[in-house]
Amino acid sequence: MGMYEQISSNKLRSILIVFGFVIFLLILSWLFAEITGWGIFGLVIAAFIVILLSVGSYYWSDSIVLKISSARPATQKEFPHFYNVSEGLAIAAGIPMPKLYVINDTALNAFATGRDPKHAVICATTGLLSAMNRSELEGVVAHEMSHIKNYDIRFMTLVTVMVGITALLSDFLLRSFFWGSGNRERGKMDIVLLVVGIIFAILSPLIATLIQLAVSRQREYLADASSVELTRYPDGLISALRKLDKDTEPLEAANKATAHLYISNPLKGQKMWFKGLFATHPPIESRIAALQKM
Repeated sequence: MGMYEQISSNKLRSILIVFGFVIFLLILSWLFAEITGWGIFGLVIAAFIVILLSVGSYYWSDSIVLKISSARPATQKEFPHFYNVSEGLAIAAGIPMPKLYVINDTALNAFATGRDPKHAVICATTGLLSAMNRSELEGVVAHEMSHIKNYDIRFMTLVTVMVGITALLSDFLLRSFFWGSGNRERGKMDIVLLVVGIIFAILSPLIATLIQLAVSRQREYLADASSVELTRYPDGLISALRKLDKDTEPLEAANKATAHLYISNPLKGQKMWFKGLFATHPPIESRIAALQKM
């Protein structure tokens, strides 16, 4: 599959997954309205709470992540290759130069954050900057630049909002059973609806999380393909991914909340259950195989 076909395919898959998520959320919302009797008013309250929390996260997530990661600004004098590579790729991508940060850690990793290209940040570990040659560093920075150009932070914020709404609806739905909403005498159809509602309420948070992780993995494939579009040299990113795969050192500044941001899983040593179903990143060997086909 060619580079442009890869990009189009990954964008389409992301959209289809999110579309399926919307359908799932609509079904859950209908069950919520039918079983609790709260109607549209309850849905509006749930959505308002999640959106309010997500807006705050959307506008200040970059500052929060940098603070959690103990990152510091990267100057051109201290990291000239990082600065020059990022400047050139920003011109190629047609976006403003992102702010550059570093994490003092020998583990190999990098991430991008920021709500849009004008407020974007690329952060790399000092270990990665010292281990990568220029073409490999270009591949990594182009990958992160692609996340920015493709508005992945905004896209994942939308998915996070839907996950939050799903979790709230599921919680409200389960609580409504204990509160005894709808003590009215139920017919056979009402009982069936109640059973389906209980099943949905229990499984919805898990399903929503799986969808969120699936979207995250697709955006990683998309960023890999878009990276090649910028550099026109897939071997650079392939070589960088191989070095990342060989690195067994966990990144101390990372945690489960920020792990999905990085170019590779920073929490080393975790088991890939159900062939990566619960993984934030696709297997590196699969990413390399996709790049080799370009």
